[in-house]
Amino acid sequence: MRRIKIQVAYDGTDYHGWQVQPRLATVQGTLEQVVGQIEGRAIPVTGSGRTDAGVHALAQVAAFTIENPIPLENLRRAMNRLLPRDIRVTGVEEAPLEFHPRFDAKVKTYEYRIFRAEIYSPFDRRYVYHHPYPLDVEEMIRLAALLEGEHDFGVFAASDDRDSEGASKVRTIFCSRLALEGDRLIYRVSGSGFLKHMVRNIVGVLLEAGKGNVDRAGLLARFEPGCTIPPGPTAPARGLFLISVDY
Repeated sequence: MRRIKIQVAYDGTDYHGWQVQPRLATVQGTLEQVVGQIEGRAIPVTGSGRTDAGVHALAQVAAFTIENPIPLENLRRAMNRLLPRDIRVTGVEEAPLEFHPRFDAKVKTYEYRIFRAEIYSPFDRRYVYHHPYPLDVEEMIRLAALLEGEHDFGVFAASDDRDSEGASKVRTIFCSRLALEGDRLIYRVSGSGFLKHMVRNIVGVLLEAGKGNVDRAGLLARFEPGCTIPPGPTAPARGLFLISVDY
């Protein structure tokens, strides 16, 4: 038996997220079809985590177990030949049989892209959130840095049927940085793990701060025990990218 670890890039626009769903196109389901075709039997493919419908990835990590002796380079080529053009396997390597892409992950990094100019290229429409309206960007930058450290991010999370009752919502954010790069406002965040819709809800709150609706005290109040503040607007999926997963 061989445990194969792959790195995958995909445009999530036309997929109903990562996780397999009956009769719907998903990234995981598409990969399982291709690996099963190569192996000659059904093969489950496990990812480092689930991305929502419309979310993209530059370097998602997944793994599967096969018996086929095919060389790694040939496996990568075979998968890319069979996959649709909006999913590409960019790396393949052998891994220990016990390797689990989700539970073994140490750091994940996401990036959210907001386009600020009045007119944006139609070639960007799938990959940015277009927000040409006034924002206090300096205040957004200041508040983004306050998210670093260990906090209970439950108020930033959507309900998730994968979570067990009473599961901890505490996560550690190693880096939370917002920067204006030309016409793009880029939010990059690295952490030990992320809850459902967490990054998109964080971006939504930062946008509210940019509009003057959330201040420092309002942001920090969200980490108080028993906080009942609504998570705030959820930023659109199309601006979000999974950048990397480190082990």
